[in-house]
Amino acid sequence: MCANCEDFHRTVILLGALALYADTLGADADQVFIETVGPCLAASLPEPPPGLFPPGYDPTDGPEYPGEGWTP
Repeated sequence: MCANCEDFHRTVILLGALALYADTLGADADQVFIETVGPCLAASLPEPPPGLFPPGYDPTDGPEYPGEGWTP
């Protein structure tokens, strides 16, 4: 197992738990905890473990989203 695999999986699980918590009725009414912890967890993700994505996968390659690539 790679050195960062355990950290990557643990962080993804924490992000999923935070998403479930955010959808819980009455949880964090002001969204302060979620808005603080969510970006911090996402920023702390290490590089994905080898083999998680297919060879040659480019996360920046894909369809243009509305508003992107348009110039007046």
